Amino acid sequence: MAKINVLDREMCFYTVNEDDYICITDIAKYKKEDGSNDIIRNWIRNRNTIEFLGIWEQLNNPDFKPVEFDGFRKMAGLNSFTLTPKQWVESTNAIGIISKSGRYGGTYAHKDIAFEFASWISVEFSTGFSVIETNPNLAEPLFIYYFLISDEIVETLNAIADGSTSTYPSLKPSDIENLDIHLPPLPEQKAIASVLSSIDDKIDLLHRQNKTLEVRAKPW
Repeated sequence: MAKINVLDREMCFYTVNEDDYICITDIAKYKKEDGSNDIIRNWIRNRNTIEFLGIWEQLNNPDFKPVEFDGFRKMAGLNSFTLTPKQWVESTNAIGIISKSGRYGGTYAHKDIAFEFASWISVEFSTGFSVIETNPNLAEPLFIYYFLISDEIVETLNAIADGSTSTYPSLKPSDIENLDIHLPPLPEQKAIASVLSSIDDKIDLLHRQNKTLEVRAKPW
């Protein structure tokens, strides 16, 4: 499971059929750390959200169920109307939102939908994202990810952002495009990315174990 950093917060994401799905549970924690599920439910029951999701599914999902979608759309706005991501997916056969359980569990959304959710959470938060697409025949996405979060590149990009003419530090797409990236052969990129991802997973596991030990060590 890969991670991105937005406004000093880590966001999990993973790739399905070359499409990135971002954890909107992590995004929701930006607004309320311990109430992310409630925030997502309030967002998804909104009429504008349902209409946006319906349009996205109709454009990208041939198996989407428009009749069930129309039923939700008609009920949206009523005080008694409730909806969860799981109900939306199971009823409409949606593919833009995925509920995952386990270690990296939460609600994940296709990047198009995740950015829409982020803008609903906070305009400041939504402007913290930038999407980078790679040619799968030339570059391994996870290798590029680790390249971009390396200390040298982060320092370079921070210097560029601090020197920008906008009202706050920012980067333009061209700033990323102008980076020189040495690409080893694709199998080597995949091997490097796999090792680094494995190390990240082990570090994450150690952090979780430390938190568990800290909780157990607290006096009752």
